[in-house]
Amino acid sequence: MIKVSHVKKKFIRTEKNKEKKEFYAVDDISFTALEGKVIGILGPNGAGKTTLLRSLAGIMQPTSGEITIDDLTFKKNETDIKRKIACLSGNTKIYQTITPYELLKMCGEFYEVPKNSLDSRIKEISHILDLDSFLYNRIDKLSTGQTQRVNIARCLVHNPKYYILDEVTSGLDIISGQIILDFIKQEKTNNKCILYSTHYMEEAENICDIVYMMNHGKFIAQGTPEEIKKQTKTTNLRDAFFKLIEGDNHE
Repeated sequence: MIKVSHVKKKFIRTEKNKEKKEFYAVDDISFTALEGKVIGILGPNGAGKTTLLRSLAGIMQPTSGEITIDDLTFKKNETDIKRKIACLSGNTKIYQTITPYELLKMCGEFYEVPKNSLDSRIKEISHILDLDSFLYNRIDKLSTGQTQRVNIARCLVHNPKYYILDEVTSGLDIISGQIILDFIKQEKTNNKCILYSTHYMEEAENICDIVYMMNHGKFIAQGTPEEIKKQTKTTNLRDAFFKLIEGDNHE
């Protein structure tokens, strides 16, 4: 279980008049994420989704509050936690001059996947994400969608318990996007916990068990998609979000 308790992340920005101003990209966020669930973190660009997920992945340190993963903290158990998680964003860069097979081999060795099972694991992942036709092509020759599927594949090698996925379908073609969504659904049936950030409300409505809508660093709604639609008297999550921020013109 991932438990987030009163997490805040403060930054300082420069205003137009060159005055320095503090602001919270994540402002007193608390929630839990359980195995076998897809947890949606929804909101527009600038809502604080990426900062929150980077804090969950140990890439950023919160200004205050606590994050525990299976009762472990990054301060005391960073290596143990990072063996349990896989983190991926829509713009994660990977080596361009090697093949997907070579990348997966390297990642498997890094995570100490047993050598006698690594090749079979790569074969299994290649089948899941439909990599077979380009598994031995150089990564710089792949399309955007193919490259992102390779990125997902490298997250699978060590069989993580938790996935932290930030806008992973952004800009992808419909086929690559659907392959990734199908992968998320499959990992849910394997009792994995998937934290999934997106601004595509329709996509989240299709795959998320629980949704946290975020704006200006705060959660403005939480519940199942059906509960949020009922609460806002709307028929879809996009309309629900706009109903929740009605009259909020703060930039």
